[in-house]
Amino acid sequence: MARQSTGVPGLDALLGGGLIPGTLTVVVGATGIGKTQLGLQYAHAGAAQEGRRGVVFDCSARGDSQSHAEYARRMFGWDLSPQDAEKQIDVEQFFAEQNNVILHDYLHLFDYRGRRVTRRDLDWDDWRNWQAELNARLRAAIAFLYGNFTRGVRRVVMDGIEPTDRPSDSIQFNLLEYVYHQVLRKDPEWVARDLLREAYRRHADEAAAHTYDPAAIGCLLLYTSHETLLDDLLSRRLDEGDLLANANTLLLMGKVRTGDRIGRGLYIAKHRGSACDERIVPYGIDERGLRIQ
Repeated sequence: MARQSTGVPGLDALLGGGLIPGTLTVVVGATGIGKTQLGLQYAHAGAAQEGRRGVVFDCSARGDSQSHAEYARRMFGWDLSPQDAEKQIDVEQFFAEQNNVILHDYLHLFDYRGRRVTRRDLDWDDWRNWQAELNARLRAAIAFLYGNFTRGVRRVVMDGIEPTDRPSDSIQFNLLEYVYHQVLRKDPEWVARDLLREAYRRHADEAAAHTYDPAAIGCLLLYTSHETLLDDLLSRRLDEGDLLANANTLLLMGKVRTGDRIGRGLYIAKHRGSACDERIVPYGIDERGLRIQ
């Protein structure tokens, strides 16, 4: 089976050749452990392998701690082009615009709130308002991903999940599960129907001309954990129905103690359908991102 390179020197070999397209890979680790760099390396590697860089789908709300644009520019000279999540989608001109405008490769779906948005942190009215805002912007998310897929993008990096004790408390988890199953893994004709709605019949021929294979699309989900030590991540219980439990590949990144020093370690906790290295491997971070040591 053809693999997608992670773009991380030394990591593909540990994964039996790379990541498997058409599956979900989840990277778990605390803030500052290197998840964003890994995600951008994976997205950037698409330029060499598929002819298009991947896209970044950011659903964070607390603040731009991920610094996607800064890292992308510093690591690769890559200037992310953000799509306006509040811009109304003109379905009558959607395919015409797709053929004539520059692709946007970054979507930040929500305004920064500077606060957590889990169910336990909001009162009932705020939670309902947050859900209403999410529903209003789902069309922008569908247009962003579908438009990129029809033009050759085959990688998605999802980021911005805040740590929570229960996945059901996180509206980001709900959003990403919807996007993963109802956009990334759905037949493109039905994605077009969801996007165009009542205008679909008028543009059915255009939709048929803009198709792609969902099984060729890889997805890397970056999940921020409470745990900072790799040992704690290794002992973490996975909830039934949790995206982590359902992922094809699970990478854990955390701090490890060696003597009187603290370093970084990566462990491949799961990689279905492929042989993989079962060691905890040290890695470093430099101006180009992660490198397995």
